[in-house]
Amino acid sequence: MSQRHSEPVRGSQSVPRSPLFEGRFGRLFRSLPDAKFGKTEKENVDNLTTLATKMSAQFDPPTDGKDPEESGIPSLYTYLGQFVDHDITFDPASSLQKQDDPDALTDFRTPALDLDNIYGRGPDDQPYMYNDDGKTFLLGSKLTGGDPKATDLPRNSAHRALIGDPRNDENTIVSQLQGLFHRFHNRTVADNPTLSFRDIQKLVRFHYQYMLLNDFLVRLINADVLEDLKEKGVYEKKKLKFFHWKQNPFMPVEFSVAAYRLGHSMVRPGYRLNDDDSTLLPIFLTDEAKKNKPPFDDDLQGFRAVRSERGIDWGRFIDVDTRVYDGSKAENKRRLQFAYRIDTSVVFALSQLPAAVASNPSALPLRNLLRGWRLGLPSGQHVAHAMGVKPLADKDILVGKAVDKQDPSDPPVISIDKVAPVFKDNCPLWTYILAEAMHHKEKVHIPVKEKVTVTTPQLGPVGGRIAAEVFLGLLFGDNNSLLNLQPEWTPDETPYTLKDFVNYALGK
Repeated sequence: MSQRHSEPVRGSQSVPRSPLFEGRFGRLFRSLPDAKFGKTEKENVDNLTTLATKMSAQFDPPTDGKDPEESGIPSLYTYLGQFVDHDITFDPASSLQKQDDPDALTDFRTPALDLDNIYGRGPDDQPYMYNDDGKTFLLGSKLTGGDPKATDLPRNSAHRALIGDPRNDENTIVSQLQGLFHRFHNRTVADNPTLSFRDIQKLVRFHYQYMLLNDFLVRLINADVLEDLKEKGVYEKKKLKFFHWKQNPFMPVEFSVAAYRLGHSMVRPGYRLNDDDSTLLPIFLTDEAKKNKPPFDDDLQGFRAVRSERGIDWGRFIDVDTRVYDGSKAENKRRLQFAYRIDTSVVFALSQLPAAVASNPSALPLRNLLRGWRLGLPSGQHVAHAMGVKPLADKDILVGKAVDKQDPSDPPVISIDKVAPVFKDNCPLWTYILAEAMHHKEKVHIPVKEKVTVTTPQLGPVGGRIAAEVFLGLLFGDNNSLLNLQPEWTPDETPYTLKDFVNYALGK
């Protein structure tokens, strides 16, 4: 059984507070009080439900062309973030085995940015993922419509993907991104025929880790936050103030349940995959979407073979080429699609998840808020104080879309204390981090011929610091990482970004 993205990884629901014991998941701020949002369980749930509803957009079918919620971040970064999440929270066991290990506090290895969601246990233990040479990945059936060499993932007779982590097949976009990593690896083998499989892995991981440090984090986190973690322009372990471990890095719940859930606000209602008119697809086909009869008959849900005509044209997700845009209907369809802004609003489809993805509750914002409360996360204000950061005033913790000009048809943006009195000076950490990003905006020139800059919120001194310290901590805590083995290493081409990673995989 495949584990859904909306389902917590084992161990994340029982997190030790003891300073003498560390499990697979842990806490950065163990002494801070749990945030409460009512005197009873019902009051907590009711108040969080109210907040989740305010954080949910109204029905918003996918459309072509400019969108006021767009950031200056190409959409592929949203799904790279999902891919990374699967890399650092690897759980190889089936959900059927949870009864044997309900907490998973000690039995599974520590998280690392080592691409085991790609490599699995390697060609010796999982030979069905690899070609007969024992070095290159099997590729699936050919896809058309986008990249001419596009393929689906290799699949068994039940159409389940034969990959290192089944979660990387949970939607069409992350599935084809997984395929790009396979192709990147295979090209690295072809370009370095004398290298062993282990050395190829190392080279691929170095490119991946370098790209995360020098591009991915730079896109998402305020520059001042990142600079504070450097000395003479180089990241230093001694600069980590909050993420410390005794033996091996653990996964902090302040990161996994709050700061790194920024990606949920970046998801668009849907995406156009290629030139085929039928491929403007919603992320999920909800009952509401069916009722409104939108112009599509399918969605981007995964765990099934990708339809043969749905190969992704990567220029619609990352700036691998220059797209001309003149506002015409034809050019709208070819335009590079951008991630939505990091803010306290998620698209409607994520508030109406299909039963096959999640239920009880089916709203992703409510699932996030309830998980944070049940895990005993502190409030955003308490975390800010603990980090030496002046907390945002309630009037500045805004709930709604971070657009430049509010659409009269959208729900009004309101302050957190107006949602319910219980949130006064007591904002859930996930909401606080998203609201903080709305005050740390960068003007980004988008990489298409539109000659405009776009307001792009980024994680600030609380959310950004948590996220950056965890990424750096996982790398510093891994003896085989780039930062420990060869901190001065750089790719042949610098600056090196996700665009370069994709181009190499595509054979360009």
